[in-house]
Amino acid sequence: MVGFRYYTVNQASQLSITGWVRNNRDGSLEIVAEGEKENLEELIRWCHKGPSSAAVERVEKYWSDFKGDFNDFSVTV
Repeated sequence: MVGFRYYTVNQASQLSITGWVRNNRDGSLEIVAEGEKENLEELIRWCHKGPSSAAVERVEKYWSDFKGDFNDFSVTV
């Protein structure tokens, strides 16, 4: 309810990261992102706090090989 997904799109776009963000049924947020490792690490740091109205409980990350699957960063369902 704090617009976390839309703030994430903005943050990812500023960092030249492509991929998507979505809400999961369990209330968690899922992000799949591609970009320069340094920029991805910056996005992860941002996710630990999120927008000012967010209350982040934990962040889990999983790394995989770059595939070049995305043209932009968007909200998906």
